[in-house]
Amino acid sequence: MFFAGLFAIYFTLRSTSPELWAERTDLLNVPFAAINTAILVLSSFTCQMGVFAAEDLQPYRLGKKTNLAGRRRLFGWGMVEWFWLTFALGAIFVSGQVWEYAQLVAEGMPISADSYASAFYLTTGFHALHVTGGLVASLLVIGRVFAVKNFTHKEATSSIVVSYYWHFVDVVWIVLFLVIYFLK
Repeated sequence: MFFAGLFAIYFTLRSTSPELWAERTDLLNVPFAAINTAILVLSSFTCQMGVFAAEDLQPYRLGKKTNLAGRRRLFGWGMVEWFWLTFALGAIFVSGQVWEYAQLVAEGMPISADSYASAFYLTTGFHALHVTGGLVASLLVIGRVFAVKNFTHKEATSSIVVSYYWHFVDVVWIVLFLVIYFLK
Protein backbone atom coordinates (compact mmCIF):
# COMPACT_ATOMS: atom_id res chain seq x y z
CA MET A 1 0.00 0.00 0.00
CA PHE A 2 2.86 2.34 0.75
CA PHE A 3 4.25 1.87 -2.76
CA ALA A 4 0.79 2.67 -4.17
CA GLY A 5 0.93 5.94 -2.26
CA LEU A 6 4.37 6.67 -3.66
CA PHE A 7 3.12 6.04 -7.19
CA ALA A 8 0.24 8.42 -6.49
CA ILE A 9 2.76 11.10 -5.48
CA TYR A 10 4.57 10.67 -8.80
CA PHE A 11 1.42 10.85 -10.92
CA THR A 12 0.12 13.86 -8.98
CA LEU A 13 3.46 15.63 -9.32
CA ARG A 14 3.59 14.93 -13.04
CA SER A 15 0.08 16.31 -13.60
CA THR A 16 0.47 19.41 -11.40
CA SER A 17 4.08 20.37 -12.19
CA PRO A 18 4.93 19.22 -15.74
CA GLU A 19 7.75 21.76 -16.09
CA LEU A 20 9.43 20.58 -12.88
CA TRP A 21 8.97 16.97 -14.01
CA ALA A 22 10.60 17.68 -17.39
CA GLU A 23 13.49 19.60 -15.83
CA ARG A 24 14.31 17.00 -13.18
CA THR A 25 13.90 13.89 -15.32
CA ASP A 26 16.55 15.30 -17.65
CA LEU A 27 19.07 14.85 -14.81
CA LEU A 28 18.41 11.12 -14.51
CA ASN A 29 20.99 8.75 -15.97
CA VAL A 30 18.67 6.35 -17.80
CA PRO A 31 21.39 4.05 -19.25
CA PHE A 32 22.96 3.58 -15.82
CA ALA A 33 19.57 2.96 -14.23
CA ALA A 34 18.74 0.44 -16.98
CA ILE A 35 21.93 -1.51 -16.27
CA ASN A 36 21.23 -1.37 -12.54
CA THR A 37 17.69 -2.61 -13.22
CA ALA A 38 19.03 -5.48 -15.33
CA ILE A 39 21.27 -6.47 -12.41
CA LEU A 40 18.28 -6.58 -10.07
CA VAL A 41 16.19 -8.56 -12.57
CA LEU A 42 19.07 -11.01 -13.01
CA SER A 43 19.14 -11.44 -9.22
CA SER A 44 15.55 -12.63 -9.39
CA PHE A 45 16.61 -15.42 -11.75
CA THR A 46 19.52 -16.43 -9.52
CA CYS A 47 17.20 -16.43 -6.51
CA GLN A 48 14.80 -18.73 -8.34
CA MET A 49 17.65 -21.07 -9.26
CA GLY A 50 18.40 -21.25 -5.53
CA VAL A 51 14.77 -22.12 -4.86
CA PHE A 52 14.88 -24.91 -7.44
CA ALA A 53 17.94 -26.33 -5.70
CA ALA A 54 16.27 -25.99 -2.29
CA GLU A 55 13.15 -27.75 -3.55
CA ASP A 56 15.41 -30.63 -4.59
CA LEU A 57 16.94 -30.53 -1.08
CA GLN A 58 20.33 -29.55 -2.47
CA PRO A 59 21.77 -26.94 -0.11
CA TYR A 60 25.34 -26.97 -1.50
CA ARG A 61 27.20 -27.54 -4.72
CA LEU A 62 27.63 -31.15 -5.62
CA GLY A 63 30.74 -32.52 -7.29
CA LYS A 64 28.76 -33.43 -10.39
CA LYS A 65 26.33 -31.24 -12.30
CA THR A 66 23.45 -33.54 -11.43
CA ASN A 67 21.66 -33.15 -8.12
CA LEU A 68 20.37 -35.86 -5.82
CA ALA A 69 17.01 -35.96 -7.61
CA GLY A 70 18.85 -36.71 -10.88
CA ARG A 71 18.08 -33.32 -12.43
CA ARG A 72 20.70 -31.32 -14.25
CA ARG A 73 21.72 -28.24 -12.28
CA LEU A 74 23.51 -25.24 -13.77
CA PHE A 75 27.11 -25.27 -12.46
CA GLY A 76 26.01 -28.00 -10.06
CA TRP A 77 25.23 -25.21 -7.58
CA GLY A 78 23.01 -25.64 -4.57
CA MET A 79 20.76 -23.15 -2.84
CA VAL A 80 23.58 -21.53 -0.88
CA GLU A 81 25.70 -20.67 -3.92
CA TRP A 82 22.69 -19.24 -5.79
CA PHE A 83 21.63 -17.18 -2.78
CA TRP A 84 25.17 -15.81 -2.39
CA LEU A 85 25.07 -14.72 -6.03
CA THR A 86 21.64 -13.19 -5.47
CA PHE A 87 23.02 -11.35 -2.44
CA ALA A 88 25.97 -10.01 -4.46
CA LEU A 89 23.72 -8.78 -7.28
CA GLY A 90 21.34 -7.14 -4.81
CA ALA A 91 24.24 -5.42 -3.05
CA ILE A 92 25.52 -4.15 -6.41
CA PHE A 93 22.04 -2.77 -7.13
CA VAL A 94 21.86 -0.90 -3.81
CA SER A 95 25.42 0.39 -4.29
CA GLY A 96 24.40 1.61 -7.74
CA GLN A 97 21.51 3.53 -6.25
CA VAL A 98 23.81 5.17 -3.72
CA TRP A 99 26.19 6.13 -6.54
CA GLU A 100 23.26 7.58 -8.50
CA TYR A 101 22.20 9.62 -5.46
CA ALA A 102 25.72 11.04 -5.16
CA GLN A 103 25.69 12.01 -8.83
CA LEU A 104 22.31 13.70 -8.55
CA VAL A 105 23.33 15.63 -5.44
CA ALA A 106 26.48 16.76 -7.28
CA GLU A 107 24.28 17.97 -10.16
CA GLY A 108 22.21 20.10 -7.79
CA MET A 109 19.36 17.76 -6.85
CA PRO A 110 19.54 17.04 -3.12
CA ILE A 111 16.43 15.71 -1.41
CA SER A 112 15.52 19.21 -0.23
CA ALA A 113 15.73 20.79 -3.71
CA ASP A 114 12.04 20.54 -4.60
CA SER A 115 9.03 18.24 -4.58
CA TYR A 116 10.34 16.09 -7.43
CA ALA A 117 13.63 15.45 -5.62
CA SER A 118 11.78 14.59 -2.41
CA ALA A 119 9.50 12.17 -4.27
CA PHE A 120 12.43 10.61 -6.13
CA TYR A 121 14.59 9.99 -3.05
CA LEU A 122 11.67 8.88 -0.89
CA THR A 123 10.43 6.39 -3.49
CA THR A 124 13.76 4.93 -4.56
CA GLY A 125 15.14 5.05 -1.01
CA PHE A 126 12.14 3.19 0.38
CA HIS A 127 12.65 0.57 -2.31
CA ALA A 128 16.37 0.36 -1.46
CA LEU A 129 15.41 -0.32 2.16
CA HIS A 130 13.23 -3.19 0.97
CA VAL A 131 16.09 -4.59 -1.11
CA THR A 132 18.36 -4.30 1.92
CA GLY A 133 15.77 -6.20 3.96
CA GLY A 134 15.81 -8.90 1.29
CA LEU A 135 19.60 -9.05 1.52
CA VAL A 136 19.39 -9.57 5.27
CA ALA A 137 16.73 -12.27 4.78
CA SER A 138 18.99 -14.02 2.24
CA LEU A 139 21.83 -14.04 4.75
CA LEU A 140 19.52 -15.49 7.40
CA VAL A 141 18.45 -18.29 5.04
CA ILE A 142 22.08 -19.04 4.18
CA GLY A 143 23.00 -18.99 7.87
CA ARG A 144 20.15 -21.33 8.68
CA VAL A 145 21.52 -23.88 6.19
CA PHE A 146 24.87 -23.81 7.97
CA ALA A 147 23.19 -24.04 11.39
CA VAL A 148 21.20 -27.23 10.75
CA LYS A 149 22.60 -30.71 10.40
CA ASN A 150 20.07 -31.87 7.83
CA PHE A 151 18.61 -29.70 5.09
CA THR A 152 14.88 -30.43 5.12
CA HIS A 153 11.69 -29.08 3.61
CA LYS A 154 11.55 -26.61 6.50
CA GLU A 155 14.76 -24.91 5.31
CA ALA A 156 13.62 -25.17 1.69
CA THR A 157 10.39 -23.42 2.62
CA SER A 158 12.38 -20.55 4.17
CA SER A 159 14.21 -20.02 0.89
CA ILE A 160 10.93 -20.10 -1.03
CA VAL A 161 9.35 -17.48 1.24
CA VAL A 162 12.39 -15.21 0.88
CA SER A 163 12.23 -15.66 -2.89
CA TYR A 164 8.59 -14.47 -2.93
CA TYR A 165 9.67 -11.30 -1.17
CA TRP A 166 12.65 -10.87 -3.52
CA HIS A 167 10.49 -11.30 -6.62
CA PHE A 168 7.99 -8.78 -5.23
CA VAL A 169 10.75 -6.24 -4.68
CA ASP A 170 11.96 -6.82 -8.25
CA VAL A 171 8.51 -6.36 -9.77
CA VAL A 172 7.95 -3.17 -7.78
CA TRP A 173 11.29 -1.84 -9.04
CA ILE A 174 10.43 -2.59 -12.66
CA VAL A 175 7.26 -0.52 -12.34
CA LEU A 176 9.14 2.22 -10.46
CA PHE A 177 11.84 2.22 -13.12
CA LEU A 178 9.28 2.65 -15.88
CA VAL A 179 7.45 5.44 -14.05
CA ILE A 180 10.55 7.31 -12.89
CA TYR A 181 12.87 6.93 -15.87
CA PHE A 182 10.62 6.52 -18.89
CA LEU A 183 7.43 8.44 -18.19
CA LYS A 184 8.05 11.80 -19.80
